[in-house]
Amino acid sequence: MDTAEKLSALGYQLLRPLLFSQDPERAHHIGMQIMDVLAAAPACLRPDRVEDPVQLLGLTFPNRVGVAAGLDKNASHIDGLAALGFGFLELGTVTPLAQPGNPKPRLFRLPEAQAIINRFGFNNDGLADFVANVQRSSTWQKRQALERGALVENTPPVLGLNIGKNAATPLESATGDYLKGLARVWPLADYVAINISSPNTANLRKLQGSDELDGLLGALDTERRRLAEELGRNPPLLLKIAPDLDDDQITVIIDALTRHHIDGVIATNTTLSRDAVQGLANATESGGLSGRPVFEASNRVIRALRAGLPARYPIIGVGGIMSGADAVAKIQAGADLVQLYSGLIYQGPSLVNAAARAIHGHDGTMR
Repeated sequence: MDTAEKLSALGYQLLRPLLFSQDPERAHHIGMQIMDVLAAAPACLRPDRVEDPVQLLGLTFPNRVGVAAGLDKNASHIDGLAALGFGFLELGTVTPLAQPGNPKPRLFRLPEAQAIINRFGFNNDGLADFVANVQRSSTWQKRQALERGALVENTPPVLGLNIGKNAATPLESATGDYLKGLARVWPLADYVAINISSPNTANLRKLQGSDELDGLLGALDTERRRLAEELGRNPPLLLKIAPDLDDDQITVIIDALTRHHIDGVIATNTTLSRDAVQGLANATESGGLSGRPVFEASNRVIRALRAGLPARYPIIGVGGIMSGADAVAKIQAGADLVQLYSGLIYQGPSLVNAAARAIHGHDGTMR
């Protein structure tokens, strides 16, 4: 751990009580603003990124640790997140039209369980603003320079763009929203993530069913081929799924992923289960539960995916990573890359390099 990293860890331990004294959603915005300010500080004051490059999905990831979708819904903090040392950033979820999401309060801490419940409901500023924010970032501009073959000092993190449907769009019309999102982010994305697993948009998870999933993925596969031919680029397409799936549902998803040429899978989103937090304050709030309680649930899905998918099929593991050891456990379960979200809230930004360093030092079989 370098000096800047030690200062970062100490600073967050001092800052966390202040943030936790605020309403959680307000604290989130304050924290992101502080991160942006620090990202603009001299490089000597920022932690060095752990360099552990890996080739996956036709991309070079500077390390195996990314940020999960939901932390930066509008792609308005890309450069700040990049300065934390991530190997990749997943931005969104973005919907075709701006929407306010669900009524506040909609974010709740469960500190005893190192957990969070949210029912945001895809609150975001819409595709037009999202695309403009991506293009404005120096991180995306460096990614574009790399794509053109230019030399770029300090390879920027890979950018994944996560798309969803508007709450007002009927489920039978959901495919149209995803096709709009795919077309708008296609020229910008290093990869595109399809979010059908948030519990906070009514009936969205029904898209994980056999017939619905076939229809959606078939349409997306057709559209991606058209876009690739028209625009001359073909970013990989990934599907983000829920942890609350039984074995038969996972089998359906595995079949659909391979049949419709989806390039990878993100496992998992938040859970609706409250078994691990019964009796705690805020445990009865509706929404998706993330953090430590979802750790093993997501690992179960990852293990099932790894057992059922073709060898070397890319899996991104997310859910409950609070330490470097947790990140390694995700890799051991079958993930190739990992993502953080709730762990950043409880452990602070030093978790990024701790996780990357632990994976880099892991002597198990790496895919």
